[in-house]
Amino acid sequence: MTKKQSPTNNTIVLTIAGSDSGGGAGIAADLKTFAALGVHGTCAITSVTAQNTTGVLDTFDLPPAAVTSQIEAVCMDMDIKWVKTGMLASPAIIREVAKEVKKHKLSLVLDPVMAAEAGGNLLREESLPVLIEELLPFCKVITPNALEAGALAGISVKSPEDAKIAAKKIADLCVEAVIVTGGHLDATDLLYETCSDTFTSIQGTFVSGGTHGSGCTYSAAMAAFLAFGKSLEEAAKESKKFVMQAIMKSRPTGRGVNPVDPLGTTLEEKERYLVLKNLKEAVLILEKSPDFQKYIPEDGCNIGMAIPGAHNLEEVAAVEDRIVRCGERAVHVGCVKFGASRHIARIILSALRYNPKIRAAINVRYSESNISLCRKAGLSLYSFNRVEEPENCTTMDWEIPEAVKSQKSIPKVVYDTGDLGKEPMIHLLGTNAVEIAKLVVELAEKS
Repeated sequence: MTKKQSPTNNTIVLTIAGSDSGGGAGIAADLKTFAALGVHGTCAITSVTAQNTTGVLDTFDLPPAAVTSQIEAVCMDMDIKWVKTGMLASPAIIREVAKEVKKHKLSLVLDPVMAAEAGGNLLREESLPVLIEELLPFCKVITPNALEAGALAGISVKSPEDAKIAAKKIADLCVEAVIVTGGHLDATDLLYETCSDTFTSIQGTFVSGGTHGSGCTYSAAMAAFLAFGKSLEEAAKESKKFVMQAIMKSRPTGRGVNPVDPLGTTLEEKERYLVLKNLKEAVLILEKSPDFQKYIPEDGCNIGMAIPGAHNLEEVAAVEDRIVRCGERAVHVGCVKFGASRHIARIILSALRYNPKIRAAINVRYSESNISLCRKAGLSLYSFNRVEEPENCTTMDWEIPEAVKSQKSIPKVVYDTGDLGKEPMIHLLGTNAVEIAKLVVELAEKS
């Protein structure tokens, strides 16, 4: 069988690593990383692990011939140039992988996986010398953490200076480039390039979140960025940024160390797009209504929507300069964008703390007749008195907790009759902007 010519715009990367039944590390993390970065991910499984967020319970190494068959199947059909390795538990598996890397002239990013982040050894003691002698000479880049760098170099790595010494010792084992990742040191990664005998510090900061699978994600990202043709330094910087985002987007999945989420940022970007799309459609619904302009307050109206799980103002979109009356029409002023309205965003964020489904809100003109229409429509209502508002607390932060305290749930309509210098207002809340825009237009048509 002859190898097919892959399309030039289809970058394909191979991962040779172990599985993780908990879905957080190994092949699972690698393939998610490849997908997030836009490369086609292929895989050869070396070991099946019984693993979760609390650690590795058991491992089952595949026969070396089975590992070889997987690599051969991919390489004979696809145009593979870059490969990353993860868990290579046994000497026999390491030798087979080294043979395949040499045979197919693969550029190798080696993640010298020795232990799982949640606990448990993944590299047998007798495998380390084989890894050093038979696989490292075919390695373009190796990405050890401080503990792994120490094991490879035969020294203790407890400081950036130790990392430099270890990197040079590892490079002497015929490795073209060494990146000692800084997660166990000062969050700064150290890149050493053998050919130029230069060190480059890749700065970073410690971020909160789960770290299970962070090493796998980093090395997979390195392979992907290098496959795109980026330089070592560029790839190292981009991979650092990527893994930090994956840590920040991690979510609780079990009772142990939370896994990183390589797709977290991609999924958030999707949600932001969907929010903007929904909000623009809602604004168009309001502007097309000949009756809605009667519902616009003196200070203007705004409508907003948050991404799922929003925590701050920049995760809530609204109209930049509100919706105003222009003759007999409603017209939005400014763009629909995130962080555009503190007023409407605070109401939505407050509601989200009690019900994650309530992600949208609009403010409209108060009148007794408008409140009466809401009652006739069967909408749940709650009114509050601004005079009772506590000091050092905004109305937007206060009204929803008060409504929930009173009604044990978030009402559809929250309103007040104003105070000195403060216009009375009605707020309608809903699951999305289009829903509440249609509701307001329906009410306006009846007024």
